[in-house]
Amino acid sequence: MRRRRLRRRRWSDVANGSLPFEDRRAAGRALASALTEFGDSRPLVLALPRGGVPVGYEVANAIGGDLDVLLVRKLGAPGHEELGIGAIVDGDPPQVILNQQVLAQVVLPSGYIHNESKRQLVELERRRSAYLGARAHVPVKGRTVIVVDDGIATGGTMRAALRGVRQKQPARLVLAVPVAPRDSIEALAGECDDIVCLHTPQPFYAVGAHYRDFTQTTDEEVRELLAIATGLEPSAMI
Repeated sequence: MRRRRLRRRRWSDVANGSLPFEDRRAAGRALASALTEFGDSRPLVLALPRGGVPVGYEVANAIGGDLDVLLVRKLGAPGHEELGIGAIVDGDPPQVILNQQVLAQVVLPSGYIHNESKRQLVELERRRSAYLGARAHVPVKGRTVIVVDDGIATGGTMRAALRGVRQKQPARLVLAVPVAPRDSIEALAGECDDIVCLHTPQPFYAVGAHYRDFTQTTDEEVRELLAIATGLEPSAMI
């Protein structure tokens, strides 16, 4: 079994320790500079929408990779939607990945996981249609896959994302993010083969606190970046 490598590459703060990244695309260019070793394998960059797509676009563009989206929807606990009991990961068929540690601490009504999965699947399918149109996802099996987001907070959704990708049998699975808390990164080390994280601030407050411009990425921006990356007109992906 390949030894998993955890690389916490710090990115120099600017403006006397204030926000290190101008925006998501700037963060993506910085992240790409730490991923050049994977360029020879023409990796598949899977970006979590919406905020991960500008980051992933710059990574794929810089290292010569293919770009696709990795659609994941959190399954929230009843009455506490921010508490993730698992997630549903897009695929054929979609995969439900449960967080057994959280499930052991909550009481769920009968049929809750099934119903919540169906509810989140509706939004997942909407996003797939909005971002890809009739285009299928790029196959993962046998590829070097780099999973990218604009940052990580608790890591629950990313854990589900990595497990979902792992089940599709990539040759190598890499997690790459500009910023995340150290404990979340260390907790994810067993889910992939390599981790590259530029900035692990302590204390960690929120992903957006480490960007000057953290304006919400829109569906239209996601569609446009995917169209550019795949050589299609944006209208062809609607």
